[in-house]
Amino acid sequence: MTASKIYAIALDLGTTSVKAGLLDQDVALGNVVAKSAPKITVSDGCYESDALAYAAVAGQVLGECIAQAGSCRTLGLCSQRSSFLIWEQAAGQPIIPLISWQDNRGAASCKALRAHEESIRDHTGLPLTPYYFAPKLRVLLQEHPQWRARLEGGELLAGTLDTFLIWRWTGGKHFVTDASMAARTLLMDIRQQQWSPQLCDLFGIPLSILPEIKPSAGLNLRLSNGLILQASVGDQSAALIAGVDDGSGEALVNLGTGCFVVRYLPDKEIRPDGYLKTLVYQDSMRHAHFAIEGTLNSVAAALAPYPVGECRIEDLFSGDIFCLAEPSGIGAPYFRNDLGLRFSQPIEHLTPHQIACLLLEGIIFRVARILEDFHRISAIERVYLSGGLSGLTCLQQGVARCVPFDVYHLTQAESSLRGAALLAAGMAHASHRKARRISTAHDLHALSEKYRRWKGWLNLLLDS
Repeated sequence: MTASKIYAIALDLGTTSVKAGLLDQDVALGNVVAKSAPKITVSDGCYESDALAYAAVAGQVLGECIAQAGSCRTLGLCSQRSSFLIWEQAAGQPIIPLISWQDNRGAASCKALRAHEESIRDHTGLPLTPYYFAPKLRVLLQEHPQWRARLEGGELLAGTLDTFLIWRWTGGKHFVTDASMAARTLLMDIRQQQWSPQLCDLFGIPLSILPEIKPSAGLNLRLSNGLILQASVGDQSAALIAGVDDGSGEALVNLGTGCFVVRYLPDKEIRPDGYLKTLVYQDSMRHAHFAIEGTLNSVAAALAPYPVGECRIEDLFSGDIFCLAEPSGIGAPYFRNDLGLRFSQPIEHLTPHQIACLLLEGIIFRVARILEDFHRISAIERVYLSGGLSGLTCLQQGVARCVPFDVYHLTQAESSLRGAALLAAGMAHASHRKARRISTAHDLHALSEKYRRWKGWLNLLLDS
């Protein structure tokens, strides 16, 4: 890869690692540099790390990548969503640690505002959960009322990780976030794509302290390291941009720590029952692109103790035990904390291999059920699997067997980096993606039949 062929530099601000890479004229991502993110300390549901240490790691990763980029100065950024901090305007020093999206201190806010959940979902497309920025900031301002006046006076600033780094890397000139990140705070009206006075009042957060909302593309912000930030977007949005075409009959199943099943919405006014409505990105003309999203919670944790890599498609659908494989509660569209990791019958007599197969079945069936719902909204033609768990052959073939459309495994690495680079370079989404079609045996009708019975079991659970 020569410097003259580089079209964009991309930086991914992940939870456990920080990565950068270069996109060339053949739309290949290379020269990937990765370093571990600062350690997150966990105590009583609080997840915190050192924001300045994170900024230093990000700077190191980006610097190593810039050295290989030749004359290219175009940068695309993607960031973990909802992690945030408060810092001093004058010195740039954080007054609190970087609070992770995983942090649970916002639970008290969610309990207090439960009566307003329908209104919050109507404005934001999201459920009322502690993951997001607003519930956590509400708690901090209640615990430290003196911070409110300092924020309103401009002495302090509060924002998500992208906002802090952009502010820092522009010498304090730009206090901004993009529409996709703002949409995950519970403070933005996704129809208006503006901060909502109603939501700000509800959470007790002054609207005046929030950063300016910018488009996700066409930013043209000059950074102190000489780069031009052209795109900034949430990490899951970047993965969707890299994986599927907007306006097409395609869906993405991103299987990692959790599982996200996402497809672009053909009509932004569709209000999917129970599912998340996601503002994926806002283009340089301020046109918003929306998606519908279903979620499976903590599936990697459920699978971790078991030999899932040894499971074959032929090992599934034996017996009549059904499973849900979400230890922290079943996700969208149900949002039931009382329904988590569950089996329909006792499993003490089963081997670890058999339990692994049941857990994989539970994931396969939940993904298939979500895709069925999406297909009813607008026809799906193809499904793409990505993420670390998508490499499990048994899981690939199980999904392909339970849905009536073609399933592909995305073999390209670093989807979030790739999506951020494509957006920054102004290239077509999902350009030159690398994928392999999943073939299945034609005699696996027993799995489809068990899926039908599993749906009946789930319906009974949901009605109980």
